[in-house]
Amino acid sequence: MHIVIEGQDGTGKDTQAKLLKDYYESQGGTVVSYAESGTASKNHFISEIAKLNYGSDQNLDHRTRVLLYLVNRYEQWRSLAEPALKKGDIVITTRNWFSTLIYEGYGAGVSRSLIIKLHKLVMPEPYFHPDKIILLTLNEEEQQKRLGAQTDQNWDRKKEIWKSKGNVFQQKLNQAYLKVAKEFDIRTIDASGTVDEVFDRIKDYLQ
Repeated sequence: MHIVIEGQDGTGKDTQAKLLKDYYESQGGTVVSYAESGTASKNHFISEIAKLNYGSDQNLDHRTRVLLYLVNRYEQWRSLAEPALKKGDIVITTRNWFSTLIYEGYGAGVSRSLIIKLHKLVMPEPYFHPDKIILLTLNEEEQQKRLGAQTDQNWDRKKEIWKSKGNVFQQKLNQAYLKVAKEFDIRTIDASGTVDEVFDRIKDYLQ
């Protein structure tokens, strides 16, 4: 089973993915979980590419970012997700190609048709058909509060290209997520409230 957790920055994707992994493992399942961005990868090649995308150098062309994200996306799918799914294990990923479509396409203005074409050329067909995909959403006020807390706790996160954008840009991304959710029939789940409350909503949907 392949589960994708999507959503804007600050919606708690990684936290919920960790809870979901622990939950399935407590039920006796074997789970592979990773972030498609590669920021937490133990693979040096993948983590170095992630640093290029999320590091302090913000002059990297957005088309280049699309290609770098795609490299990490494919390499982790090939080395982590594909073998696990073939064995019948559970795969949980935070983010998928929708993130690139939204951030680099709707947000940064890269041709959305180009992004789609590149992914169709590189990623295998099963990648595009997860068993469940969840889009976590937040209202503007709560999202800004969480983003502020993240950057206060980790100063380096203020340098990240998307977190350095203002409220108007963040709302643009939120609207794009909702548009994509409607277009691709993706389930949206409210990420407000406590961590446990959100997790209960996710479990209710998955069950």
